[in-house]
Amino acid sequence: MTTTRVRAARHHTRDRADELPPFGVLVLLAGAFLPIMDFFITNVALPSIDTSLHASTSSLQLVIAGYGVAYAALLVLGGRLGDRYGRHRLFIGALVGFVLASLACGLAPDVDLLIAARIVQGATAAVLVPQVLATFHHTLDGERKARALALYGATSGIAAVVGQLVGGLLVSADVAGTGWRPIFLVNVPIGLVVLVVAARIVPATKSPHPVGVDLPGTVLFAATLVALLVPLTEGHALGRPWWSWALLGLAVVLGAVTYLVERRAERRGEVPLLPPSLLRLPSMSRGLLMVLAFSIGFGAFMFVFALTVQNGLHEDALHGGLAILPMALLFFAGSVLAPRLISRFGRAALAAGAVVQLAGLAWLVAVLVTGWPHVGVWAMAAPLALAGAGQSMLFAGLFRSVLADVPTHLGGIGSGALITLQQSGLALGVATLGTLYISLAPHGVPHAFATVEYVHIGIVAFLALGAAALPRFTPGAVSTPVTDA
Repeated sequence: MTTTRVRAARHHTRDRADELPPFGVLVLLAGAFLPIMDFFITNVALPSIDTSLHASTSSLQLVIAGYGVAYAALLVLGGRLGDRYGRHRLFIGALVGFVLASLACGLAPDVDLLIAARIVQGATAAVLVPQVLATFHHTLDGERKARALALYGATSGIAAVVGQLVGGLLVSADVAGTGWRPIFLVNVPIGLVVLVVAARIVPATKSPHPVGVDLPGTVLFAATLVALLVPLTEGHALGRPWWSWALLGLAVVLGAVTYLVERRAERRGEVPLLPPSLLRLPSMSRGLLMVLAFSIGFGAFMFVFALTVQNGLHEDALHGGLAILPMALLFFAGSVLAPRLISRFGRAALAAGAVVQLAGLAWLVAVLVTGWPHVGVWAMAAPLALAGAGQSMLFAGLFRSVLADVPTHLGGIGSGALITLQQSGLALGVATLGTLYISLAPHGVPHAFATVEYVHIGIVAFLALGAAALPRFTPGAVSTPVTDA
């Protein structure tokens, strides 16, 4: 038994010796950037798609929802496949699929084929993105891992803003009369460059304890997410039909069944898709709850701010993206500094970041409410920058906390669960707080924005207090399997 552990430790050391080079971190982040950006880039192009393809409101919703549901439902499976068959291999294969699906989106002759291509695009993104975090988790240690996770958090935030900015720019440019199509076609040359470089410099890794695919858990988990997200994203556009409420009830039942099936599988000695013992780690259970709350607020903010600027202040999509640029710049700058500050001050840095973000959001609401409708981009720049700086610290710390105690051999599963909660939170924020905004906007846009942001401020206040409940940050992940007590 001792000999086996020594051999495993030596094998683990050999894997660590082949670390990811610094440029490799940037290459993997570029690969993750495209799928995250594509969740947001389509929003600003919907009017152009409507004009070009004569799509119904429901079809336009499916262009967004098809991608988001496929992405969220398959993320954990994507992490599991990378653990078993190799993260480098899955990253390369999924990137090829994502590029081809993007090409199909850009060339789609009608809205039905566009929806189908978007579903494929979301499915390939679900396989691609978990390999990035899992590779960081497996090949990096200490401060380099913390910095890479913080940069991933920055990439997530920047991709959301850049998606709206670049989408507005490309649609407004109407390159060669192609309208909305370049928002998808731009992925092709960028993806090919990332593909060539990643194939050469990203090390091949996989779990030293590969496990099989949990088919029952995978099907039940995907069905639960579909039953939850489809009515939340489609229900409002269709007038909340009876089946949307039935699906929400079914999601609750499916969620309970999924938990029972996964718990029984783990008690039989199997490693289920979402091991309950892994989710019971304080770093996972508390951190994932806070990531979900953060994502709900962030997704809602990006949605309602874009509508407020475009529909309320009557700016075009490009200026809507430019308006939020100060938040993006400070989010990125803060994420670069976050690892050092979190290492020094721990959970206090997260709480401080939440307080700074809260102050920025409150300031922004005051600017819009008191100055409406004569609110310029410069008037919003300072509060947006303050909010971006604060949320960068909070987001980087949450990502680090969630993965702090995840065993290396379960890195793909932990990463998949983290991004699934993040993606689901973005969709929930748009579906819930976004719907609240739409219902209030006819009675006054600044009032609608302020109401949603009061809820968002409440979420941030919860995160500021909740930071104290997070486990203390540890130097690295544990190296032994998590088992049910």
